[in-house]
Amino acid sequence: MLFNSFGFWLFFVVVLVLYQQLRHRGQNVLLLIASYFFYGCWDWRFLGLILFSTLVDYCVALAIERTHLLSRKRLLLFVSMAVNLGLLAFFKYYGFFAKELAALLQSVGAPAMIPTLSIILPVGISFYTFQTMSYTIDVYRGDCKATDQLLDFAVYVAFFPQLVAGPIERASHFLPQVLADRRPTAIDFRDGLYLVISGMFRKVVIADNMAPLANTIFARDAVELSGWEVMLGVYAFAFQIYGDFSGYSAIARGVSKWLGFDLMANFHMPYFAISPSDFWRRWHISLSQWLRDYLYIPLGGNRGGTFATYRNLMLTMLLGGLWHGANWTFIVWGAIHGLLLCGYRALGDGRTKVSQRPSFVGRLPQMILMFHFVCFAWLFFRAESLTQALAMLGQLGTWGPMSALAQTILGLIIFFCVPLLLLEWWFDEHHDPMWITQIHWGWRTAVYAYLMLMMVFFPPPAPAEFIYFQF
Repeated sequence: MLFNSFGFWLFFVVVLVLYQQLRHRGQNVLLLIASYFFYGCWDWRFLGLILFSTLVDYCVALAIERTHLLSRKRLLLFVSMAVNLGLLAFFKYYGFFAKELAALLQSVGAPAMIPTLSIILPVGISFYTFQTMSYTIDVYRGDCKATDQLLDFAVYVAFFPQLVAGPIERASHFLPQVLADRRPTAIDFRDGLYLVISGMFRKVVIADNMAPLANTIFARDAVELSGWEVMLGVYAFAFQIYGDFSGYSAIARGVSKWLGFDLMANFHMPYFAISPSDFWRRWHISLSQWLRDYLYIPLGGNRGGTFATYRNLMLTMLLGGLWHGANWTFIVWGAIHGLLLCGYRALGDGRTKVSQRPSFVGRLPQMILMFHFVCFAWLFFRAESLTQALAMLGQLGTWGPMSALAQTILGLIIFFCVPLLLLEWWFDEHHDPMWITQIHWGWRTAVYAYLMLMMVFFPPPAPAEFIYFQF
């Protein structure tokens, strides 16, 4: 049930109408039923898995809060981590590591007695697993109180707008909203309307129109490609994945607003970043904050000296790459971002206050450089294998006149994506991505009309699933 499908909006309207008629407790019951129905539409066989994960962390967190023995708290936390990471490892990584280990054993002449299994990856398992783990860790640390309301905790885990692709919500932010009475206001409707329209535009107009361009390039043999085609194909994928993922996050936030919830912002104009650390403060914010708080800082962060800091950055980004999928391409993607973070840090990368930062034009050279570093990493992220990625990199040395295909891709990128960047530049100048909701209704109507007319007149060749559903 895709956000960009008629079926979802029919489902949501029914839920919203019923939701408005109920009091708080009834609303939570409805949300849980709707969330399980929504997830079951993907694959009902995995409903038991999300219910099991919910029960484990609900019980473990309560037990952690009720015991006073530190050793027992640690044991309970270990149980939660073992169950959650064990499920994630089995469903997402078993096939990859079994295949790699078998290949390694065969290369040295040893028999590979490792069973191979055809395992279906449950939709959203990486997202809801990290969400439930963060809850238990926060209870262990004392950063959040354990709830004894199983219904409310189950809603926190399975809330359908953000269940399958985030954002990864913290219990300290989202659980109090589940526990509180909710009555959406006119401001919630206003903000939600903008988020839904802009999210649909990003998905339908940007992502789904860039997808055929990127797919065309990555489907061809590398030796057939020119440097122009490789570069523009990666540009197309950069905007495809941004439009796709930020579009999903915006729609999720928008429909949540209409239900009275406030989800965290997951993107903040990431292609305007001027450094790797700036990029990760803008891209997939919920994951980058999760990795920072539950991996980088516990590893020691930047407290152990230069070498330890670089080691911690590399480990964090390597695991961040592996989180995306069981493929060497994702691991290399994470390694590239780790090296970028280390390199910029060695060169004195630091945070600049908004009031002290240069103008947009003054930041432009750094933004262009950072965008190309990010695109270099996207090449590995999108490639089917390291062999393909390296072969395409090799073609960047073959230039010449632009082919008709390259000219077409360039023209479509300019037509579809430049207006999006101009809109984001407008927001950046006002330091507020929601600024458009506060301007005169005439200007707001003009922007909405443009976004909707683009969806009407430039629909994609074929609707596609959201990319991050596979993670």
